[in-house]
Amino acid sequence: MDSLVIRPLDVTDAYMTYLFPFSFREKDRQKLMEQLEKHHFTFFTLEKEELQDKYYGDDIKISHEELEQFFLPFIEDKLFPPNTNNRGFLRYSKVVEDYFTYELNDNKFNFIINSVDIVLCPFGIGIITIRSAMNQDQETLTRILDHISHFRVLEPKLSFDKGSKIHYKSKVFKTTNELVFDYLCQPLKPFIIHDEKLAGYYGSLPYFEDERMHTSVFLVGANNTEITDDQLFRLAHLDGMDIEGNEFISSSNSNYVKRYVSDRIHDRWAPNTYVIASEHTQATISNKKKESLKQEISQFMSVHYYNLMLHYYYKIMLLKVSFEHSEVSWAKDKRYVEELIELISKFYSRYYFEEVSARSEGKELTQQLRKVFRLQNLFNEVKQTVDDLYRAQDNQSGKRNNSLLFMLTIFTVVSGIYGMNLVIEDWKGKTDWAKVPGYSFFEWIALITSLTGIGLAVTLVGYTSGKGIYNRYRKWKRDRS
Repeated sequence: MDSLVIRPLDVTDAYMTYLFPFSFREKDRQKLMEQLEKHHFTFFTLEKEELQDKYYGDDIKISHEELEQFFLPFIEDKLFPPNTNNRGFLRYSKVVEDYFTYELNDNKFNFIINSVDIVLCPFGIGIITIRSAMNQDQETLTRILDHISHFRVLEPKLSFDKGSKIHYKSKVFKTTNELVFDYLCQPLKPFIIHDEKLAGYYGSLPYFEDERMHTSVFLVGANNTEITDDQLFRLAHLDGMDIEGNEFISSSNSNYVKRYVSDRIHDRWAPNTYVIASEHTQATISNKKKESLKQEISQFMSVHYYNLMLHYYYKIMLLKVSFEHSEVSWAKDKRYVEELIELISKFYSRYYFEEVSARSEGKELTQQLRKVFRLQNLFNEVKQTVDDLYRAQDNQSGKRNNSLLFMLTIFTVVSGIYGMNLVIEDWKGKTDWAKVPGYSFFEWIALITSLTGIGLAVTLVGYTSGKGIYNRYRKWKRDRS
C-alpha cells in the first residue's frame, strides 16, 4: 500500500453556499411571505432581469436565460414560478454584503456574506441558503476546509466545535445558529416548527441527520497547481485541521482514497476543473485563472445551485415520508394513513423526477447527486411504504366489510324465514306496548329483528354521514396547516 501524502494547495478565491432545511406550517405561508417582504426580502422570478447580478458578489452575473434552458419544462415551471400563488419553490432573496471574521482556537478566517435566500418549498419544507466568499487575497486549502467544517455546525455539541466566535462590527455571535436566526433570517424564526422532544432547529425535522448545513463550494487554486486525489478526498469530507491544528485527512489508505474519489468524481473538464460530491458537500475546484472561470462561477451560482437544492429537497421529502410512516399507529390513525398515501402520491407525481435537465452535463451531475443522496434507495423504501399502506388499508376495509356483510346476512336470513309476515298484529294502528311481555317466542324474534334492523340502518347512515363530514373538515384543516 502506497503511503498517503497530503499535498498543500493555495487558493485565491473561495465561494461557499450553505443550505439549511426547516419546517413550517402551510397555513402560515402567506403570513411568512408578508414578513419576508417587510424585512426587504425580494421574491425572485426570471422575468426580473435586474436580479441577474444582485445576489452573487462582485463581478458575478448569472443568466436567467440559461436557467430557463437548463431544466426541463415541467421542472422549470415549479422551480421558477412567476408569482406567489404558485405552490412550487418560492424563493425570497436579500442582499447582505456584510463582512465577518470567524474565530476558533486562535485561528481567524475573514469572509463576506453576499446574500441570503429563503425558499418555501411544497409540503411545508423550506430551505435557507447563505452565499459567502473568502475575503482575503490567498488562503490554504486546509484553513478553508477547517472554516467550512466548523461554520456549517449550527449548534456545536462536540468540544472540537465549541468556542467559536463570529465577529461583525461590534457584535459577536457565539454560534452560527445565532448569526442565522438572530441576524440574517430573523423574520423566519417565529414560523419554524419545533418538536418539543428535540432541541435545536432540527427539532422541526426529527428525521434529519444532524445540525449541520449542507455545503456547496467553488475553489480557485493558485499558480496552476496540480489537483490531486488527496485534495479532492479532503474536499468531499471537509477535512481541515485536527484537534492539534495540523493538516488532517480522514483516511490513511491511499488505495481507499483513490477508489473513493474515482467513484464520486465528475471529471468532464479535467485536468483543470473537477466536481466531487458527498453526503454533506458538493465541491468544484479549478486551477484555471479566475478571469477565465466567469461562466463556471456563474453556473455554480445558478444552474448547479438549483440542481443541488432540488435533489436536496428530494432527500428531505423522502426521509420525511419514511419517518411519518414509522410513526403511524395503525389502531388509531386510519385517517392519517389515507392522508399519508395522498401526500406520497402528490409528491412523486408532481415534483419527483429522475430527469430534470436536458443537457448532458446536467444529466451527469444529476446522477452524481442522486447517487450520493441515495435517492433511489430512499424512493424504493417509499414505494414499499405505499404498498404497505394500501395493503393494510385494504385488509382493514375488508374486515369492516366482512363484519357488515355478516350482519346483513343474518337479517336477510331471518327476514327470508318470515317472508312478508315480519309484522305483528299489535303493531297495526296504535301500538300497545303493554302487550309486549306476553309475546310468543317468534313474536319476540320479529320484534328484536325489526328494532335492531332499524337501529343498524340509522347507525350506518349516521356513521357514514358523520365520517364524510369529518373527512372534509380534516382535509380543510390540513390544507390550512
